Amino acid sequence: MLKPTRLLLLGAPGSGKGTISRKLLNRFPQLKSISSGDVLRSHILRGTKIGVEAEKCLKTGTLVPDSTMVSLISEQLRDLDGLSSKANWLLDGFPRTFSQAQKLTEILDKNQCNLNVVVELNVDQNIILHRIESRYVHLPSGRIYSLDYNPPKVPFKDDITGEDLVKREDDNAAVFKKRLDKYNEEIVPLREYYQKLGIWHEVAGITSDIIYPKVEKLLLT
Repeated sequence: MLKPTRLLLLGAPGSGKGTISRKLLNRFPQLKSISSGDVLRSHILRGTKIGVEAEKCLKTGTLVPDSTMVSLISEQLRDLDGLSSKANWLLDGFPRTFSQAQKLTEILDKNQCNLNVVVELNVDQNIILHRIESRYVHLPSGRIYSLDYNPPKVPFKDDITGEDLVKREDDNAAVFKKRLDKYNEEIVPLREYYQKLGIWHEVAGITSDIIYPKVEKLLLT
């Protein structure tokens, strides 16, 4: 694996970033994971001020404000000792905008621990919209299941805890289309930013089983 490895996973909502992240963490246990989705879900479950704000954004398909996200992820990096030149970590879901990327670079530059590989997952968005209707989640952990290609062992139950799976309010085609449109708008300057830094890579595929081996190969070369 790259030494050190500071990886950012980009991809549209529903592209499988969470699944790829879990596979990478199993393969490379030295990586520390920082997932913006997990951080926000934690705040939503605890009913914090940030959680209430984030839940409203998710229901309407809008993004949580940049300043809020930068503050949350910076805090996570500090807590995980991620602001070290020897740190190994994986960012999932952040930054989502050009402004967030610039602010993240400023923070990491100061600590000499900047990103060294950015991977964008390229999945046909028509396929994503088709899948979203069959997606269920275990809220406490964020584990995602698809009734089509990644079903739970027991219908509508989490494989690990046996607890109920639920359907998120934003997991419907109408709201999700708004999220995809917003992603498509924001990703262009973000992609160009990391291309100019020479650390951007694109990995295409239909499922995580196709995509993951390509991502792993990038980290081993």
